[in-house]
Amino acid sequence: MGGKAVATGKDRQKALAREHHERQLQRRIEREQRAKRTAIIGSSIGVVVVVGGIVAAVALLGGQSDTSTAAAPTPGASESPAPSAPAEQAAAKPYDPKTGTCGYVADTNGKVKDVGMPPAKTQPKPDTKTLTFATNLGDIEVKLDNAKAPCTVNSLEFLAKKNYYDGSKCHRLGSAQFPMLQCGDPTAKADGKSETDGTGGPGYVMAEENLQGAQYKRGVMAMAKTSAPGSTGGQFFLVYGDIGLTPDYTPVGTITKGLDILDKVNKAGVITPGPDGTGAPKETLQLKDVTISGKS
Repeated sequence: MGGKAVATGKDRQKALAREHHERQLQRRIEREQRAKRTAIIGSSIGVVVVVGGIVAAVALLGGQSDTSTAAAPTPGASESPAPSAPAEQAAAKPYDPKTGTCGYVADTNGKVKDVGMPPAKTQPKPDTKTLTFATNLGDIEVKLDNAKAPCTVNSLEFLAKKNYYDGSKCHRLGSAQFPMLQCGDPTAKADGKSETDGTGGPGYVMAEENLQGAQYKRGVMAMAKTSAPGSTGGQFFLVYGDIGLTPDYTPVGTITKGLDILDKVNKAGVITPGPDGTGAPKETLQLKDVTISGKS
């Protein structure tokens, strides 16, 4: 007669061992995802995330914090969550297609280079615009996705016109597991000594955009932020490898020229590697002038 098979003691032990292994693997994946999620810190709450299994959230005058990295030796498992925006601060609202407006909100956390607030009125046309970073190592060009990230592009265009980025240095070079270069803090010294690099912002934040299916592959330019939603400011990161980040950071464009420059900076390494292997790049990349063409 047929019947249900009865599990033996060995079968049960094997099953328990397999379940234990699967739980360990799942916890490891979740830790890595949390680490990557906290890795990129942008222009709002001042938190410097240090990696290597530990994330030390250090309040820096409420300033913007910089990307710590993620992945293996990156911001790690026992991370403390980045602080959320002050309760009194209004939430940044996404682009409203009915009114054609963006919801920028003031943010005085961190070191602020105040150039005013971008105009709320904008539009997702033309579909793309071209951003050019004139640097000490040559030009880097980015095809901006204005159709999918109109508020972010509008902000970048505003900051470019205000010469906000001119003279600034890219302050954080990623590791092999976190291949990116973070830039956009006009107060950063990028000398491997400053503890406040990554805390500078424009004095306002905005909602994240273009997150549906976002991937951070080689050639992507995305905006830095804290772990809090609606904390995107003026900092950004340029990806020269592939990063398995969760879709929380606005992918604003694709690098069409200058990836060789990023490769050169990466090859030179960092001045003083942190626990995660990241730090100020030995090969300085300074933004001399930033322009955006393709006006609607």
